[in-house]
Amino acid sequence: MTLLPFSTLPQSAAKLLTTIILALTLFSSSLYAEEVDPLESINRNMFYLNERLDHYALRPIAVVYRDVIPNPLERGIDNFFSNLNELTNVANDLLQGKFKQAGHDGGRFLINSTIGMAGLFDVAERAGLSESDGEDFGQTLAVWGVGEGPYLMLPLMGPSTLRDAPSKFVDSFTDPFSYSDDVRTKNSVTAVDLLNTRVGFLGLDEMSSGDKYLFVRDVYLQRTRYLVNDGSIEDDFGDFDDFDDY
Repeated sequence: MTLLPFSTLPQSAAKLLTTIILALTLFSSSLYAEEVDPLESINRNMFYLNERLDHYALRPIAVVYRDVIPNPLERGIDNFFSNLNELTNVANDLLQGKFKQAGHDGGRFLINSTIGMAGLFDVAERAGLSESDGEDFGQTLAVWGVGEGPYLMLPLMGPSTLRDAPSKFVDSFTDPFSYSDDVRTKNSVTAVDLLNTRVGFLGLDEMSSGDKYLFVRDVYLQRTRYLVNDGSIEDDFGDFDDFDDY
């Protein structure tokens, strides 16, 4: 079968074809938004509020933090919190039946917590135990067959889904500092963790173009599905061999 090049079509037919393609694209986009983001108007208002708080409070502090804290110390703090997160990884590895991965993540935690001086140094990486993409209870629920539900923009906490939102609370039980009776220490650690996370996103602030809300939503959902599928990407377009005759 031979298809005529687009340039050989009559002008009126070319315009009609372009209109049809554009209409189908817009229609499919609206269906996608209705399916994954039925609360878009509410989510956009929350996104705007979060953006204002970030612009006037969190981001300026993160910039100062990045500029003032020496790079080795900043890297050590990041390693410290990444090491604590291995406990969350191990718990969800076990709940998902990923026992080999649990051994890998548990080994990283033991090595970095001891030889790595409470996780300040990623000694496990040098020993051949590289950091994994991580597991959380939202991914565990997905493995158990729970659907992601509608997209949600949470106050202060940012993008999530109906499945992932309560999972953040469940994962907090693997945080050793959550059991501390010292409120000041607990709040200080939480604040530094939040600040450290925000510093990690400073380089991404200029990457978004167009509608930033849609950019954040689509990146979050794609990243979440990537993690749930352990890095495998489903091919929604079928076998390309089917087009060999064209």
